[in-house]
Amino acid sequence: MEALLADKVQSSLAQFMPRNALFLCERLCAHFPSEINLQLLATCYLQNNQAYAAYNILKGSSMPQSRYLFAVSCYRMDLFKEAEKALCSPNEPNSEVPNGASGHYLLGLVYRYTGRKKAAIDHFTQALVVDPLLWVAYEELCALGAAKEAKECFGDDVALRIHQQHFSDLTSRNLNISIDKQGLASNVETEQLLSSNTVTSSMPSKYLTPYDTPSPTAHQVSGNVIAPPPLNRNLMHLNNNALGADTPTKSNSNATGQVHRRKYVDESKLRKVSERLFESGTRRITRNSNKDSTPNVNPSATVNGPPGNRLFGSYNSTSRSLSALRSVTLRRGPNRSLENFDEGRRHDMYEEMWTPSENNLGTTHPSSTSSMADARSTEQDRVGGVSVISSHDSKLLVGIKELLELLRILGEGYRLSCLYKSQEALEVYHTLSEQHFNTGWVLIQVGKAYSELFEYAEADRFFDLAHRLSPHTLEGMDVYSTVLFHRKDEMRLSYLARELASIDRLSPQAWCAVGNCYSIQKDHETALKTFQRAVQLDPRFAYAHTLCGHEYTAMEDYENAIKCYMSALQVDERHYNAWYGLGVVFLRQEKFEFAEHHFRFAYRINPVSSVLMCYLGMALHSLKREREALEMVDRAMEADPKNVLPIYQKAQIMISVERYDLALEELHRLEGLVPKESTIFALMGKIYKILDMQHKAMFYFGVALDLKPPAADVAAIKAAMEKLYLPDEMDDE
Repeated sequence: MEALLADKVQSSLAQFMPRNALFLCERLCAHFPSEINLQLLATCYLQNNQAYAAYNILKGSSMPQSRYLFAVSCYRMDLFKEAEKALCSPNEPNSEVPNGASGHYLLGLVYRYTGRKKAAIDHFTQALVVDPLLWVAYEELCALGAAKEAKECFGDDVALRIHQQHFSDLTSRNLNISIDKQGLASNVETEQLLSSNTVTSSMPSKYLTPYDTPSPTAHQVSGNVIAPPPLNRNLMHLNNNALGADTPTKSNSNATGQVHRRKYVDESKLRKVSERLFESGTRRITRNSNKDSTPNVNPSATVNGPPGNRLFGSYNSTSRSLSALRSVTLRRGPNRSLENFDEGRRHDMYEEMWTPSENNLGTTHPSSTSSMADARSTEQDRVGGVSVISSHDSKLLVGIKELLELLRILGEGYRLSCLYKSQEALEVYHTLSEQHFNTGWVLIQVGKAYSELFEYAEADRFFDLAHRLSPHTLEGMDVYSTVLFHRKDEMRLSYLARELASIDRLSPQAWCAVGNCYSIQKDHETALKTFQRAVQLDPRFAYAHTLCGHEYTAMEDYENAIKCYMSALQVDERHYNAWYGLGVVFLRQEKFEFAEHHFRFAYRINPVSSVLMCYLGMALHSLKREREALEMVDRAMEADPKNVLPIYQKAQIMISVERYDLALEELHRLEGLVPKESTIFALMGKIYKILDMQHKAMFYFGVALDLKPPAADVAAIKAAMEKLYLPDEMDDE
């Protein structure tokens, strides 16, 4: 009943029926209370989004898997201290983290969100060492700016680890199935034999399990010796290890009929044989079930290649071997065969030769000659199978190399994107094959890279392709909505927000898109409410905190803006947008030292952003550090020639150092780039007034008014025009 209930719970979870699994698992725990069954019940609760229930039933548990599940529930409830305590007990600082790579990854998340970056990096790195295909751990390292180059994390040297893990998991799963099936078959055969009247008196009184190795009976060691059929020693070794017990001892009732057996392999070699077989997978055997004639022993074993390639087996060949093993019922009888290894080469030999008495241990029984001849006759069969298995090995090796090559490209592109080396990331992504490039994840990463380069048209194109290809993907759609915001495409932005809300109205990406719709219409209060809703849905969504700060800044509520930006940095300290937002707040408050500090911090995170360079130059200019400001502005112009903001800022710096000719030169450049920007013409009018060129000043002031500037700028321009012929200087405003 216990096995049946557990199986039904697992199948219900696999078929996404958590309520049914929860009901059955409660019955299971009520009838068979144990910590293992509680683990299954906690899994049901977690899949049913009831982390609090899993927390309560596992609190105080000591088994590694229980501690891991308890830590998962604590993490989901933001109980980071308890999650950390469950994963690494303070009483046992050197104890292993439960659940291997997954445990290290979870502990890394706990450390990250509690501000312990170095410890988080260590555990994410350890998770990758244990499982090189744990992509999310590499993503976290990239987000922390601590990832190694992808060729180091996904190099050819990790192929062996991947291979070993693949076959270890495969063998473990198949052995569990094999043990279950053999146990069931054993029970059935036991009942049949106990009720049968054909059991001879020569058989032992105690029924033997499939794992017992009885001694030969009297009639077997006298007269014509019947050669025993081969026994799969590898399966015996693996099953005993899986069951966690030694091989059952022989029945004492057969003690008088036992004879000594000669072995060609000692016990130390046997252990080496078993270990190598465990790594390379189980082999298939062929047995003759004719009991009346001498069986034709023909174990089909594989000959290992060079030592360096020995572990690279084939998934297909191994799975077929394991399938064959599961279909075989182990025979009861004497210990059948052993295997010997000589310098990495496998040789099939008979484990024992039966002798008529205890005294002829030094002589070879006549049947050994025919047995060895049979063994030699199988050599060709084994050699014939080498090419097949080698081809499977090579296919698996090629598959591992192809997977690692793909991960190297994706990993390097993502690493460069997280370092804001967007142009290099794009070059890496474009080396992907068409089938992988045209996937939602890659297209979204390409769109993000273009948005960081302020190429919003290209970013829009790739985001649109990603959304068409995978319309229900929400990741990255918050950035897509910001791209449409900068392009001032209100209609498409509104359509995107409505579509995302219809897909999942409880996703922070949908609410960020809705907030951008209100923000583009200057409805900052409503936009703020929608961004706050996104924060409520996912407090670890750093960009939502930053957008709240932008809205507070637009409403000149600088105190709350600072709080929002700080909240974003608590989630992700490398979120440079929040550092930039803090710099803007302090710049507006004329706290130029603080502004310079935060702009510089943002610049260290994203050293290729021309906008950050320009704002850092503005802060330096406000601090009267003109030379540094000019160098930074020139660097911004070189980084992005299309960005007009550093050109305008350079003109401002030239005015402050009284280089009016250079200032006019930069402003005339801007006139050709943005001919409808009133601020440019107003500044040109100011310069011409300083140069006592009133007619030109009046002309440019008039052009600025014709372009319909904001109300505050209109008042300033009109005041300057009224004072045009007065000796006083025009106000800076």
